[in-house]
Amino acid sequence: MVERIVTAGRQVLVEHGYERTTTNRVADAAGISPGSLYQYFPNKEAVLAAVVDAYSAEIADQLAAVVTDRLDLPPLELMRASYDDLLDILLANREYVRLMTRELPHARVAPHVDQLERRVSDLVGTYLSAARPTDRVSPSTSAWILVRMVEHLCVQYVLDDPPFSRQTLVDELVRLSAGHLA
Repeated sequence: MVERIVTAGRQVLVEHGYERTTTNRVADAAGISPGSLYQYFPNKEAVLAAVVDAYSAEIADQLAAVVTDRLDLPPLELMRASYDDLLDILLANREYVRLMTRELPHARVAPHVDQLERRVSDLVGTYLSAARPTDRVSPSTSAWILVRMVEHLCVQYVLDDPPFSRQTLVDELVRLSAGHLA
């Protein structure tokens, strides 16, 4: 039942936005009474917390797989493939990305974003430690810079839909990343 409510909460949140998401709408989408919903969640915020937890974990797993599935590639190929896949994930979840960055309260979103950034930064830092053990800055510093730069630019690309191609963005991200690592 909890999964059913969370799935319905996700649907309502994406369709109606944060302000217009109500427990009555979630209950209706789940095909249950509001009273049944309240047996599992005390209020809208609790439903949304479960929705954000589940959605964020799903996206975090996808993003971590993007990096781990390509650790055997040379650095520039790893970057290009990872940035392409990152954009695929963000574009497939565009409405959620918009909600996370523009509608949901920052206090609700920040722990999930921080956890995701740390997870990916750790993977990138491990890769850099093995690939570039004598860098001018530590692998963890480079990973922090690269992950946040790429994340910010990819999220903004998905939200803003700028007047240049996705390929241009990927090419520029690879160039910027390679420049940082040079």
